[in-house]
Amino acid sequence: MWTCLRHVDAPVETRTGRRQNQKQCWPRTSDKNFKTVSVNAWVEESEGEPGLVLGLRGEPYWLLPGKSGGIRNFALRAECTHLGCIAPWNEVQQKFVCPCHGSQYDPDGTVLRGPAPHSLALAHVEVVDKGNARVRLSAWTEEDFRDGAAPWWS
Repeated sequence: MWTCLRHVDAPVETRTGRRQNQKQCWPRTSDKNFKTVSVNAWVEESEGEPGLVLGLRGEPYWLLPGKSGGIRNFALRAECTHLGCIAPWNEVQQKFVCPCHGSQYDPDGTVLRGPAPHSLALAHVEVVDKGNARVRLSAWTEEDFRDGAAPWWS
């Protein structure tokens, strides 16, 4: 989903070697009401629990609360890696539990119990538009910090 939060002048080099500013557009991260996610509003509404948002390509992701407030610098794709059901956060068990076939994931998205074959996919979380503290998700292409492996989802 490529909706503009705001335009930013970003310097780019042209074919002739001259640098000029070009308008750039940030991808939009939306909440359940399709409103742009801002850090402060999300922290207040989430009450310290993971919150579902629409992120990369409109796919569902869990934003995660920071250890001491704010948000974590990564998000988890909300779809179970078994058959793609949404794996909701179970507040009592403090883990993500898929209602379809019982797969379970820890708070970092690592698979604890199958039939899911993989941990939940990751995305980077960045704060853009510092004045409004808007959230942007971007693709995670480097090593998975949870197990040191190459990302299976890229």
